[in-house]
Amino acid sequence: MVISTEQIETINANPLYQTIGMRVISAEDGRIISHLTPPENVCWPFPGQPHGGILFTQMDSTMAWAALSKAGEGTNCGTINLEIQYPSPAKGGFFTCETQVLHFTGRSCFVRGETRDKDGTLVAMGQGTFRIIKVHPIL
Repeated sequence: MVISTEQIETINANPLYQTIGMRVISAEDGRIISHLTPPENVCWPFPGQPHGGILFTQMDSTMAWAALSKAGEGTNCGTINLEIQYPSPAKGGFFTCETQVLHFTGRSCFVRGETRDKDGTLVAMGQGTFRIIKVHPIL
């Protein structure tokens, strides 16, 4: 399922994403790309370097949208597990996270992701498992 431009704008209106400087850029069937331009107040303990939790949030959120793009309408998801490694310091003010669904069972979705800085240096990589939840309309 391709997520429309209108849906991406709704996603990007999320107050958490706005606070940390994250935006979903593209969304296709099982593949999502987001950008992160972290404000200085989330760069701690080193100025200009976002806290690892900010990169974790970007990856978790981007992976979840990849899972949902595969699951389709009428679903939501929850993170079962997310493992992340930080091979290089996250320096600079711009990061791109690319995620891809590796396997989808209908109830579970397995996703891999990488986050790179503006120079293409790998600063985070991870894999996650997401539970797909059918959303029932309220009567």
